[in-house]
Amino acid sequence: MADQALTLAVVTGAHGVTGEVRLKLFGEGVESLQRFRAFRVSRPVASRGGPDDAGILTPKKIRDDGKGGAIARFAEVTDRNSAEALRGTALTVPREELPPLEEGEFYHADLLGLAAVSETGEPLGKIVAIDNYGAGDVIEIERPEGAKPRTFMIPMHENAVREWNAERLVVTADFAEP
Repeated sequence: MADQALTLAVVTGAHGVTGEVRLKLFGEGVESLQRFRAFRVSRPVASRGGPDDAGILTPKKIRDDGKGGAIARFAEVTDRNSAEALRGTALTVPREELPPLEEGEFYHADLLGLAAVSETGEPLGKIVAIDNYGAGDVIEIERPEGAKPRTFMIPMHENAVREWNAERLVVTADFAEP
């Protein structure tokens, strides 16, 4: 996982006429983006008619939009058309540039794709999504083909998740759906 790039935000569209963009954030707010001097983009910007760049965006200014997202100005984007061409572009950074994790903390990318098992070792499925609706992270687990219900959700809380590591996430009996 050390060479993995993690997505911190996605461009949702243009903001104004001078090249600013709206961002959907996947981190701990605007401050988590402001420490970075450059972002890799999900695909080369030039291939979509945007700035002539090899897949790097250099932030000039990033500010809170007051709605849980952000507004950003990048050195490579100077007009609305270039900003609009970035819609859907993921802003990523190499994992080694992120701050170290404290005990019990995790990056969503670390959990996605992990096997979920019961406390007895019974396979429950794999983690396909992590959402946060305001009260904490919620893990979505996709069951194996043919199982009903197809997916189920559990809170990422010690009452529901006994432990996790690089290979699996252990779900307590009270939250493991039959």
